Amino acid sequence: MTPALLIKLLIVGSMFLVVFALGLKVSPGSVLYLFRHERLLLKSVLAMNIIMLALVVEVGLSVSLPLPIKIALGTLAVSPVPPILPFQQEKAGGSPEYSIGLLAASALLSIVIAPLSILVVDRIKHAEWAVPPMQVAQTVLVSVLVPLVLGYAVRVKAPNFAAKIADPINKFSMALLILAFLPILFLSRHMIWDLVGRGVIITLVLFTLVGLTVGHLLGGPDPHNRRVLALATATRHPGVAMAIAALNFPDQRAAQIVIVYHLILGAIVSFPYVKWQARVNAEGHDTATA
Repeated sequence: MTPALLIKLLIVGSMFLVVFALGLKVSPGSVLYLFRHERLLLKSVLAMNIIMLALVVEVGLSVSLPLPIKIALGTLAVSPVPPILPFQQEKAGGSPEYSIGLLAASALLSIVIAPLSILVVDRIKHAEWAVPPMQVAQTVLVSVLVPLVLGYAVRVKAPNFAAKIADPINKFSMALLILAFLPILFLSRHMIWDLVGRGVIITLVLFTLVGLTVGHLLGGPDPHNRRVLALATATRHPGVAMAIAALNFPDQRAAQIVIVYHLILGAIVSFPYVKWQARVNAEGHDTATA
């Protein structure tokens, strides 16, 4: 087994276990939440897949950036919610039902939205990208839908056991993800350093900040929903983005590294927002119970 294959398996395994741990806690109502709230679903798609993609296309047309950065931004803009995000949204005081519902809905819809979005980009930029729906379907099936269903099945059959193992599995999955990312960060340091002076850091930071702003503004009057959509718009599923990048640009390995760095930088840049919203949520709860 090659080191690259081992790292890939670690990432896939960690993503699977994160969602499995999530499934151990969810209810059917939360998984189908967005399909019963069509207005919020449309707002979510507008923020994540239309506005962000339009902004990325505009940047690609008007700003001179290295190709790996453009590829990373384009694939991230059409990708669904990352499996680890609901835990971050929960810390910020987001709606648990909306968090789980957005994870499931964005995974399902990405099978159609990602290829369609890339087709639009192709028509605008003549980039000749292509995304077979089955390629996206395979990624979201393994990393989101199957572990979510399996986790929920365990919860139904053995609720006490599910409650007992959910947190340990989640912590183990996070350890696996860190274990996978460390060699990537070490081995790609020269590649990323070459891109630092060409705008990679500021571009990824701006993608996250703009995503937080767009999602927060479109999240509606409910602050719990705003927090969820803000974080979802700013952070995307690295597995789907990397699969699209590898399929269309197999020689641009740097693009996949940029996608991994976005997951890390996105978490760092989003941290102040999470802390701020957690404090706002705590203060609102204290006021309501006083």
